[in-house]
Amino acid sequence: MSGVIDAPSPNFNERKLPISLIILHYTGMESGDVALQRMCEPQAQVSAHYMVEVDGRVFRLVADEKRAWHAGVSYWHGERDINSASIGIEIVNGGHDFGLPAYPETQIDAVIQLVKRLMAEHGLSPDCVIGHSDIAVERKEDPGEHFPWQRLAAEGCALALAAEGPSEDPEADLIRAGYNPDAPVEDTVKAFQRRHRQTCIDGQIDTETSALIRAAALAGR
Repeated sequence: MSGVIDAPSPNFNERKLPISLIILHYTGMESGDVALQRMCEPQAQVSAHYMVEVDGRVFRLVADEKRAWHAGVSYWHGERDINSASIGIEIVNGGHDFGLPAYPETQIDAVIQLVKRLMAEHGLSPDCVIGHSDIAVERKEDPGEHFPWQRLAAEGCALALAAEGPSEDPEADLIRAGYNPDAPVEDTVKAFQRRHRQTCIDGQIDTETSALIRAAALAGR
């Protein structure tokens, strides 16, 4: 992949599943240098396939065909070995521990171009691009409510929802959309809102949230 800086990490193993997802994370650390160093330390036992710096530089740590260690305990549409099924992209951002800075436009441009390439190379559709918080609703909040999901959706790099009527069974529809049926409902709703209704993340299924949940369930079927 042209324009990508190789920064090999030893933290990977063999995939057990074909690639079906792209997972977006924020690094949640002081800087990209610190995050890159950590993902390349054997004792850290964490990694991602790519890291996107604030200035738009893209680093490749693990080859696509290998299993990077970025998802942790996670679930999506019945699958729990998300590391085997996904490509992980770490986006340099301090995250909630550092005030959740805005994502620079240059950085998001680079993310979009990278995601487009990966979607084309691996035959993935927009609904295959999700956040770490979607697959680990009880543990994770990244890439966070400041991440411009709508911009990615407009570029065909993420799911665009067209809400119509409210859901008759929001909890069941969240499961149909891909979320973990064993997770607390409030945590799941917060994760959903963090991505699809970023103006109010309260874990409550109001009319707007209900309609978006229904749209996500219909898209996920």
